[in-house]
Amino acid sequence: MSTSLLQNTPLEDIPKIHARLYETVRSGKTLPLAYRRKQLLQLAHLIQDNVKAIEAAELADLGKPALEVVLNELGPVVQACLRAVKHLEEWAEPEKPPVEEWRSNWDTTIYKAPKGVVLLISPWNYPWILTFNPLVGAIAAGCPVALKPSESSPACSALIAELVPKYLDQDAYIVVNGAVSETTALLDLRWDHIFFTGGGSVGRVVAAAAAKFVTPVTLELGGKSPVIIDSDCDIEVAAKRTLFGKLQNNGQLCVTPDYVCVPRAVLPQFKKAISSAYSQFWPNSALHPSSQWGHIVTPNHHTRVWNLIKNTKGEILEGGHVEPDKKKIAPTIVTGVSLDDPLMENENFGPVLPIIEVEDVDEAIDVVRSRPTPLVLYAFTNNEETKQKLLDKTSSGSLILNDTVTQLAVHEIPFGGLGESGYGAYSSKHTFDLFTHRRSSINVPTEFEPNFAFRYPPYSPESYAFVERDVMAKIPDA
Repeated sequence: MSTSLLQNTPLEDIPKIHARLYETVRSGKTLPLAYRRKQLLQLAHLIQDNVKAIEAAELADLGKPALEVVLNELGPVVQACLRAVKHLEEWAEPEKPPVEEWRSNWDTTIYKAPKGVVLLISPWNYPWILTFNPLVGAIAAGCPVALKPSESSPACSALIAELVPKYLDQDAYIVVNGAVSETTALLDLRWDHIFFTGGGSVGRVVAAAAAKFVTPVTLELGGKSPVIIDSDCDIEVAAKRTLFGKLQNNGQLCVTPDYVCVPRAVLPQFKKAISSAYSQFWPNSALHPSSQWGHIVTPNHHTRVWNLIKNTKGEILEGGHVEPDKKKIAPTIVTGVSLDDPLMENENFGPVLPIIEVEDVDEAIDVVRSRPTPLVLYAFTNNEETKQKLLDKTSSGSLILNDTVTQLAVHEIPFGGLGESGYGAYSSKHTFDLFTHRRSSINVPTEFEPNFAFRYPPYSPESYAFVERDVMAKIPDA
């Protein structure tokens, strides 16, 4: 599908869409749980009814194999919908927190209220799951949504714009397609929450726009996610799982392993193991038609990644081949990479894996700490002391041991960054919570009035003595 098939939303329509969504909020239409449940089931049907069309769109935009589409995007969205339907009443139930005895009859309650209208700006690399998984949480929370998919994945964005109004309420869930002008027009408006997934430079623009209205923002920005190899781990498994994480969507994944720190004592073994895994994954070369190896999203991105490979001072261990006319680059493993190498300047976001030689885990930790906080830190180790050291001495959105990218399937834990890799977290119930305002409430009975006598003027010594007790409460020894 060509970019010409992607029709941009007219700029003059964007304020009308904004007004329509806010009218839906005022109407209370999205509040009933029955309404939310229906929309969630409709979203699941949207996926199930259109699997082949979605696979074709992903193939056009990214050359993504059908198995990766179903495994990494479509299955998780359907399961997220069904999980939200199953637990919706539980998630939305008001909470009655434990309180001190003297306030036990104040009806202390935390209500789960929708934050309001959400602007969801999603990326091109995983257009379905990174658009619809946040949408699941917003629907469950009762929030209308303006969805802005990426112009860099035109086939998927056009299909999203076609399907959403067929399955979901057109007053509450509206797709806005376009590029910089349309995104700028959206950011010029006030929203109740903005959810953005993408690069750090655009993330800063989004955050600045939101700040004008003091709008809460979730930023998922990626970064250079490292892999640390401990000399005590299963080197063969570590190499295979690291390479698997790198090959997903041609390395165009926010949590893909960006570089590997390997102790020099096991470096020869690791290089041999990752070369062995490479030949298992692509026995006929990754660029062979039978390999189901995708392509880089645009010619500009292809040129950027290819220049990284050409300019590295490291040694290519595997790969390094390119087909510019097809926007293809073979998965490329580079050894002997120094910390000032071009491959180590920014997030590679492509099928290039630099290997950094270090003395030990301690030096690897120093490397990680000298760089911006990553979205995820991977480590392969069987040593509890090493695990604790990583917890104590490093920072990252997530710490994942002995595998790569699989954390995305663990919906019970929150997913999100820290510092330069973003802020805010989501996944399943965590997404519902993200778009929910915890609205506190108490109801103080009038018959409690005699107990408030101390707080009213004129203040007396007896009143002072009564309130001073809290200040002078006994403090236990440290």
